Amino acid sequence: MSKKTIRVLATVLVLGGAFGTLLAMSMRENVQFYKHVDEVMPQAEQWYGKTLKLQGNVVDGSIMRRGSLEYRFDVRHGDSVVTAYYTGVVPDNFTDGAEVVMTGRLTPSGFQVENDGIMAKCPSKYEASTAPDLTKDLSH
Repeated sequence: MSKKTIRVLATVLVLGGAFGTLLAMSMRENVQFYKHVDEVMPQAEQWYGKTLKLQGNVVDGSIMRRGSLEYRFDVRHGDSVVTAYYTGVVPDNFTDGAEVVMTGRLTPSGFQVENDGIMAKCPSKYEASTAPDLTKDLSH
């Protein structure tokens, strides 16, 4: 092999190794599991204390406001329900039946949501609408 080929291979190996190491280190520190409520609750004990993202729908009538910024509500997916606790400002579309993704930790008393750890989606806001047909010829 020529010196140029050896230099190119050495450079590729060094850069590839550095990139791989950085990727592995960054992924290890911020691992969060994304699960549905019915995937977690049947084996809740194995998830205690782990940071995860939990998805489900807010159970109708379950939102209770305790204090100015303290909330308790139930989230369901499938046949499983978890009680969630959150302190902070909730999104505008956080209502009964809203689909939510919460980031936090599961404890024996329920799911403790982190600060700014609620994302809510109101299904009616995201349904298809009758948008104008933009494929029509506008040259006339």
